[in-house]
Amino acid sequence: MNTPPRGPDGRPLKVRVKSARGRTTSSQKWLQRQLNDPYVARAKREGWRSRAAFKLIEMDEKARLLKRGMRVVDLGAAPGGWSQVAAQKIGLEEGHGKIVAIDLLDIDPIPGVVFAQMDFLAPEAPERLIAMLGGEADLVMSDMAANATGHKKTDHLRIVGLVELAADFARQVLAPGGAFLAKVIQGGTEGTLLADLKRDFAQVKHVKPAASRADSAELYVLATGFRGKVAAPDHADEDAAEG
Repeated sequence: MNTPPRGPDGRPLKVRVKSARGRTTSSQKWLQRQLNDPYVARAKREGWRSRAAFKLIEMDEKARLLKRGMRVVDLGAAPGGWSQVAAQKIGLEEGHGKIVAIDLLDIDPIPGVVFAQMDFLAPEAPERLIAMLGGEADLVMSDMAANATGHKKTDHLRIVGLVELAADFARQVLAPGGAFLAKVIQGGTEGTLLADLKRDFAQVKHVKPAASRADSAELYVLATGFRGKVAAPDHADEDAAEG
């Protein structure tokens, strides 16, 4: 096992990345941060596909979200860290529960997890997913993030838009009492989005796990106690009433 070099006091020495031709300043900083991130190193040691696994582990420890036998949807699942955690928590390898992981990118197989390489925004996606799960979902979780532009206002609008789409998808596939967990940024669940979640779920709150970097505006919105689908109005009945 490779271990980072340590100084005289036993602490890991910080790895510095040499600049390279063609590498942008932002990618240089990202690479250096990755190499010095204790969660990245721990994920490699423990067999998790990404450091994001620890975010879900920490949030689940507080909220007791993942339960044995649940039906779970993992939106934007690649590379699969959240699906790994969920599979362990719901007892998937012992034959309990079901997980469907969705992404536009392909991912390496995870024992027991059903993977669908598809766009969750496709009109047929909700119906197809419910069929794959064998019923409505107990949890829809999303660690998706819109590509950052560096412009705060634009990035804010992008993340709000993405979470709104994920929440709308969740409403179509969740069973009554189900839960929705999604990545946002600070200030990213204001206004209409937050009001809509509070209308459709019994409890809505923000969570910031310790594994989220301290200098990051990232946090998560957790909505529990889904009230169930709202039936669409029957326009034929409305016309008859007016007549």
